[in-house]
Amino acid sequence: MITTAMLLGLAWKSLIVAALTLALLRVARSRSAGERSMIAHAGLMALLALPAAMLFLPKWAPLPESWLAKAAPAARAAGQIATTGGSVVDPAPATASVPAVADLAGSAPSMLSSAGDLAPFLYVVPLALLCGVMGLAVVRLFAMRGRAEILVEGSWLSALAEAQRRMGFKHGTALLVSNELRSPISWGVLRPTIVLSPKAVDAVGEAEAIIAHELAHVARLDWAKLLGARIACAVFWFNPLVWMLARESHQLREEAADDAVLMADIDGPDYATLLVGAARHDNQGALLAAHGVAPGKGSLKRRITRVLDGSLKRGPASASWMLMSLVLLAGITAPLAAFSATADRTTAEGARAVAVASRESAIVAAKAAVADQDVAEKDARAAAASRPLSADELVGMRAVGVTPDYVEKMREHGGSMDPDDIIAAKATGVDPAYIGRMRSVVPDADLGDLVGAKQMGIDVAFARDMKEHFPGVEIGDLIALKAMGVDCDFVTDMRKAGVRMRDPDDAIELRATGAYPPGKKPGRTVVSKDGATVRFGPGPVIEARSADGRVARIEAPEAPIPARPPAPPGT
Repeated sequence: MITTAMLLGLAWKSLIVAALTLALLRVARSRSAGERSMIAHAGLMALLALPAAMLFLPKWAPLPESWLAKAAPAARAAGQIATTGGSVVDPAPATASVPAVADLAGSAPSMLSSAGDLAPFLYVVPLALLCGVMGLAVVRLFAMRGRAEILVEGSWLSALAEAQRRMGFKHGTALLVSNELRSPISWGVLRPTIVLSPKAVDAVGEAEAIIAHELAHVARLDWAKLLGARIACAVFWFNPLVWMLARESHQLREEAADDAVLMADIDGPDYATLLVGAARHDNQGALLAAHGVAPGKGSLKRRITRVLDGSLKRGPASASWMLMSLVLLAGITAPLAAFSATADRTTAEGARAVAVASRESAIVAAKAAVADQDVAEKDARAAAASRPLSADELVGMRAVGVTPDYVEKMREHGGSMDPDDIIAAKATGVDPAYIGRMRSVVPDADLGDLVGAKQMGIDVAFARDMKEHFPGVEIGDLIALKAMGVDCDFVTDMRKAGVRMRDPDDAIELRATGAYPPGKKPGRTVVSKDGATVRFGPGPVIEARSADGRVARIEAPEAPIPARPPAPPGT
């Protein structure tokens, strides 16, 4: 139960945690955005853990008992004077005025008592309103996802595949387009989603920068951090420093994503121009619980200044920095939450009993959850299959030729029953037989990855050849190998020539630098379905030509020929 004393303790303790976190951010202002973001979110985690720590940790009373013993008689004396109207030495002179003073003394405690009873209610009302607004924003996101269309533009899909390979991101990411947005956004943890606006889809030249920014948010689990910051603001709505910390953490998440874009070799001035253009089409962020590339009104100047400043440190937080943040989290929350001016044994024992009971309940609940997991999964699949399709989903299925027989066969092969996934699979030519053959080689491949593999022209023969050379190959590696033109002959010939290739990344790196087996003719051209070509060689040269005639050329420097050692004297 929420009490006035608990709210007062929560107020001053949260004030200390937020103030100390903001001070650390001020001290670390020369560090990278990723490292400062780690500090900010460690402070937010400490704030979220503070209420539970206050309830379950044993009380810690470092103040000497002599201080409290000296204060108690004075408090009792003051109470006696206020009640009787006389002095402690001789209360008799005030006897005549006892009734009047007693009435006043009785009214003051009653007023304080009523105010104390009202405090929990005054706290809960804003908390409920803020949680309701956040819930509405999350519901709006998933409703928008259901109305959005799948993006099948080759340039955007290629940019997404390349960004995922560069970041080592193995999870499938849904790429959609919605008329309800003015600028791109991203959200999700287990099933991340990137939604573009129609205007952004037309800007094909900005695809790589936009995808890199949004995928950086996905890879860093920024959506979970965003929801955590909003929950902290709801719980500590009365603390202005918590709002300042949440606002700064949001800014640092955006700056860390900007750094990821610049580290992907995106030109800084071009990216700054993109931010300025996106700021004119910012979404209404109050009811969108998601990140977007468009900067807010207050952050545009700061983000552009950082993008154009080449002297700043960039990059993610190191392991030591993460460890320091965790130590900060535990070091602040635990002693501050346990601190009490007076240790109440009864309260401490009651808290421990509650903690033991909670742990036992958690164990029982965990066992029940494990026992019911299979049933829940079956129910979820049945609910997804029985959900009525919308008109847009039916039109989309009809347009690409989805039939009931196709859906039934997909279900038999363990394919996704989501309408969007089925439409995307049918549009790219993925059938149940292809899924079965590919999963016999790469068992963990999901439907989204298989759609991308089909678009790149990967068949089961290519997958088996790469599996023989690299037993640990995954579906993302196959897509990257195919995109770079690495085939079985290339790997075999390079190994015969004595070149060690331990994993797919080694083969991709060799192909990217223009390496080729001795005696083989250099130069190779790969042509995509839309007419785009990629030429490797001669020499360490890669030239890409898009269907509209644009050309990009990369030439890696050749390794210098080592000098011969001098001949020994006398020869």
